Amino acid sequence: MTSTQAKQKWITRNLIVLSLVSFTQDAASELMYPLMPLFLTGVLAAPAIVLGIVEGAAEVTAGVSKYFAGKASDRIGSKVLITTGYAFAGIGKLFVASAVVWPMVLFGRMIDRVGKGIRSAPRDALITKSVEPSHYARAFGFHRSADTFGAVIGPMVALVGLAVLDNNVRAVMWWAVIPAVLSVIISLFVKDIRIKESKEIVNGAKEKLDPLPRPFWVAAIPFVIFALTNLPDTLLLLRLSQIGTSMTHVVLAYIGFNLVYTFAAYPAGIIADRLSAYTVYAIGLAAFAVTYIIIGQLDKPSPAMYIAVALYGFFPALTDGIGKAVVSHTVPKTMHGRAQGVFQSLSGGSILIAGIWAGLLWSKGSGHGSLPMTIAGGLAGVGAIVLLLMHSTRPLEEH
Repeated sequence: MTSTQAKQKWITRNLIVLSLVSFTQDAASELMYPLMPLFLTGVLAAPAIVLGIVEGAAEVTAGVSKYFAGKASDRIGSKVLITTGYAFAGIGKLFVASAVVWPMVLFGRMIDRVGKGIRSAPRDALITKSVEPSHYARAFGFHRSADTFGAVIGPMVALVGLAVLDNNVRAVMWWAVIPAVLSVIISLFVKDIRIKESKEIVNGAKEKLDPLPRPFWVAAIPFVIFALTNLPDTLLLLRLSQIGTSMTHVVLAYIGFNLVYTFAAYPAGIIADRLSAYTVYAIGLAAFAVTYIIIGQLDKPSPAMYIAVALYGFFPALTDGIGKAVVSHTVPKTMHGRAQGVFQSLSGGSILIAGIWAGLLWSKGSGHGSLPMTIAGGLAGVGAIVLLLMHSTRPLEEH
């Protein structure tokens, strides 16, 4: 393949289809997400720690299923897992919308996240199998931009629903079922890519999987450690509500966050491919740090709040796809599903721990989340500095 062909290879049929699937599913998810704090603490009268438990448990459930799904996708292909995962997500949303007590929300979110776990690692592995290695970060950036544009549309639909349905939160959450079903239909157009691996059987015994190489662990472990500071976004939204921000303005702030995320993810991927993925990731951590420290210190709504939440959009834009691209560079394509599954499952476990420790501090403190948010922001800032000191600024090498 010539260098010119390689340059043209970054956008493929699979990347476009998977981006459309993620767009519709995220529109469904993010229609619900900004309403979740009010739904749990208001409609269902749950304490603040429940938000941390629900979202943390949802992430670790996704993480566990990501491990097994990623491993399976290397052997049986990705398409069936991707479609199944999106179907589970739709079922989970039905449970959340119909919940009358908070454990039903927990159950629904766990089913939803099982679906996310089943689809995520196979989907991300299929993205890397569909593009040239030199364009991994760009491809993930494009996918994240499309995905997050759904997160812009979803909250907008939620605002319209609240206005039309006289602030009936539960009724609005039922609207999420429509794009969730659409995402399953679109996923049927994904084309599987199977990469054959040489297999050796010793004395008729079942083959053993090669261990993930040391470079994978060197790349993944720092990101997993940084995730210990990554509090569930529902806690950030709850913080905005508790300092006196109306539900409409909470959703508007969340839309601003997703707009930044949408427009920053793709350029971040290009920069990471050409310059330094680690530098881009560190800047994302710095954005997290600044946002959480500012929001943690506010005691009432102000223009600084909206600026800080918009700045927060740079955090996932500069870290989510970049982290996946980095770990993909450390393993051969025959291991991409397993590598993504392991990496994302470990990250989910860290987010569960983050949700629990922050939720406990939140419930016991008197500042409506000021302390855990300030701590998380400070630790993320330290993480950004450590990451810059650990790694050079050269581009990633192709495996």
